[in-house]
Amino acid sequence: METALIAVGIILAVCLLLLATAYMFWRYYWFWRNPTRNVPKGDHFLSPADGTVVYAKRAAPDEPIISCKQGKAVSIDEIARDKLGQPKILVGIFMSPFGVHYNRAPIGGCIDYSREYPAEGKNLHMGSMHWRCLLRRLPIYANSPHITGNNRRVTRFRGAFKGEDVCCYVVQIGGGSVHGIDVYAKIGDPVEQGAVFGIIRIGSQVDLIVPDLPDLEIRVSPGDRVVAGETILVAAGQTGVSPRNGREPSHA
Repeated sequence: METALIAVGIILAVCLLLLATAYMFWRYYWFWRNPTRNVPKGDHFLSPADGTVVYAKRAAPDEPIISCKQGKAVSIDEIARDKLGQPKILVGIFMSPFGVHYNRAPIGGCIDYSREYPAEGKNLHMGSMHWRCLLRRLPIYANSPHITGNNRRVTRFRGAFKGEDVCCYVVQIGGGSVHGIDVYAKIGDPVEQGAVFGIIRIGSQVDLIVPDLPDLEIRVSPGDRVVAGETILVAAGQTGVSPRNGREPSHA
């Protein structure tokens, strides 16, 4: 009996050691990885984050666009914490705790606005969205009050699209276990399309808000996996880009 108890104790100790090692590897190495991306340059808006698309819609700024919990309607204005004034396209991306967490510029140009907003109370966890992503249950954003309630940083990028001056917003939304939202570039700093501009430390969500310009098409759908700096989320029609995953088609 004593020998069996010792064996059980050793097994438990080994399991705990393996779990602790796996956590340390993830938290202090895997989480901080920043793989090279093949950035497709051009007149399109790239994904600012790695993850799963949770919504991809177009609407007027004050139009109720999603209902995240208990029937509460949410508008793009509420997500961006701004009066946007014109019709917009909204694409939301859930970032798994195990994904790459560096965020990349959707267009080239400069940053002309960046502001952090505190949570409305305590930052809420994103458990419902995480499981709905894994199970591919639509709508993925259901039961997710963090979309409007959690702290966020709103950054506005100004650049050119088909020769016209445009602005788009990236909204970094913190999760319940987030330790910080960082934007490395300063106001007025130039940024290249697809370049790293910030990070959210641990599981979170990133939304892209772009102007609803003529002939623009949303190239992704809820449930699609996207890659920061590579996947095209929104582009002009007839670009030869696959409407499903936003990547250039093979010409082999």
